[in-house]
Amino acid sequence: MQTWLKDRQLNFLVGVNLLIVIVATVMSHGQFVDIDNLQSMGGQLPELGLLALGIMLSMVSGNGGIDLSGVGLANLSGMIAAMLLPHLVSADDSPALYTAVFIAVVVTMGALGGALNGVVIARLRLTPILATLGTSLLFTGIAVVLSNGASVRVEYVDPLSAIGNGTWFQIPVSFAIFVVTVLVLGWVLKRTPFGLRLFLMGTNPKAAFYAGIPRSRMLIVTYCVCGVLASLAGLISASHTSSAKWDYGNSYLLIAILIAVMGGVNPAGGYGRIVCVFLAATALQFLSSLFNLLGVSQFFGDCAWGFLLLASLAFAGGEKVRTIFGIGAKTSATTGR
Repeated sequence: MQTWLKDRQLNFLVGVNLLIVIVATVMSHGQFVDIDNLQSMGGQLPELGLLALGIMLSMVSGNGGIDLSGVGLANLSGMIAAMLLPHLVSADDSPALYTAVFIAVVVTMGALGGALNGVVIARLRLTPILATLGTSLLFTGIAVVLSNGASVRVEYVDPLSAIGNGTWFQIPVSFAIFVVTVLVLGWVLKRTPFGLRLFLMGTNPKAAFYAGIPRSRMLIVTYCVCGVLASLAGLISASHTSSAKWDYGNSYLLIAILIAVMGGVNPAGGYGRIVCVFLAATALQFLSSLFNLLGVSQFFGDCAWGFLLLASLAFAGGEKVRTIFGIGAKTSATTGR
């Protein structure tokens, strides 16, 4: 508890979330906390949040790690599943089986795409930003060729549609998936040898090498997980709209990076907290919903997001700002919580 109270980034994000909720509730005359608006926000958050988690993992791995292919892989995963499933399972005869196979195909595609990123970065020693930029264009190009640039229809079945549109005890199913993912990933990073190795590798690659940590294997697994997170975002998008297209969510990449950095993740590697990334995502979603309710231009919303990022960096303190911009380096691993 004392560690949490001393974390300025966490305190700032908690305060910002509370402030936005209070101001939004007053300005909207209570409409902001209406159950319909809360469900709407809960349904919109997971796609961006899952992509931001993938960005966080790639950054924590160090060596300038970043995954720019998330949106392209998410779209490709949903599109291939939508095109392949009608040849494998009848949606009308077996809706549950159709949904299960659809999920399996999407997640498998995400894992394969992430593994490709990991292999290119780890084995070919390419810079992550260039490698994932290349694979992003590759994934998008494949999607365009397969669909001729058009959207692909996803068969409507109740179990699949419920992922993107349904609720469970008034909680959007997609938001529940996101929260479970946050909890599982947070536990993995904090409580397992994989998490310790990942943070050490990002903090001090030389120490990780002498400690016997298999760098190539860790990078491949890390980017594979990033791919799975992106595919889950693609699954939610496809089930929500009952379609998949190569250009869905084109603006999501920069927003996901914004969420990760505002959550205190160090692009130089070795530091990041799941809870802070989650709170950064909720803060941006709250702001976006407030602007929609008030009819404020999205251009002003972008300005507010930028101001919030600068305020977050400033409040984090000088040492944190220096590490975020790669001017200074941490000397010990910090686990995500």
